[in-house]
Amino acid sequence: MIEAIGLDADDTLWENETFFRVTESSFVDLLADHGDPDQITGRLYDVERRNLARYGFGIKGFTLSMVQTAIELTEGRVPGHVIGQILDMGQDMLAHPVHLIAGVEQALDALQGRRLILITKGDLLDQERKVAASGLAERFEAVEILADKTPEAYSRVLWRHGISAERFLMAGNSMKSDVLPVLDLGGHGVFLPHDLTWAVEHAEAPEHPRLHELTSITELPDLIGRLEAGS
Repeated sequence: MIEAIGLDADDTLWENETFFRVTESSFVDLLADHGDPDQITGRLYDVERRNLARYGFGIKGFTLSMVQTAIELTEGRVPGHVIGQILDMGQDMLAHPVHLIAGVEQALDALQGRRLILITKGDLLDQERKVAASGLAERFEAVEILADKTPEAYSRVLWRHGISAERFLMAGNSMKSDVLPVLDLGGHGVFLPHDLTWAVEHAEAPEHPRLHELTSITELPDLIGRLEAGS
């Protein structure tokens, strides 16, 4: 019996990485005189990775990383108006409407009556904004916003809600964050690939009896039914 179902938010319930890529493209255009597109995006990615431990995941950290990258690429000579444009990009991202992924409402309708927990990570204020704007909050028993998705973080979530790991299923688009930590705890992990997933979230899929891969979230209710039927 699946006791509770965890669902990721960004790029599982609603679009997220698309807006990062659009902003990244604008950032590349802004700094086109200081490197080719691959050089600029590569430098930005390196800066983002270094800054994760300081800023965590989310738009604010991304914006600060763009500012730092601009400073590094221009050897400290970046004009103030360019910094202003980068900050405007970040603010536009923070105000962007929430676009649900196709099939999400259909899947949640089919899972009505189940214990559903939304488990996301990133900046607290921005994630709270997106949850509220999505119109999905009332579908979930609880919303958990984590700094990072580690086995320890999931374990604390399960403890708070009195859920046994063996009867927990987590579904999301990141193998690294949504699947592997839950498999480590003894639960079920469901991988829902998205066309755009940040490279930091990539990981190899293991051979594992509790790992499941679907092409759409609409397939999730049937998967759970099969698991509970023992097929």
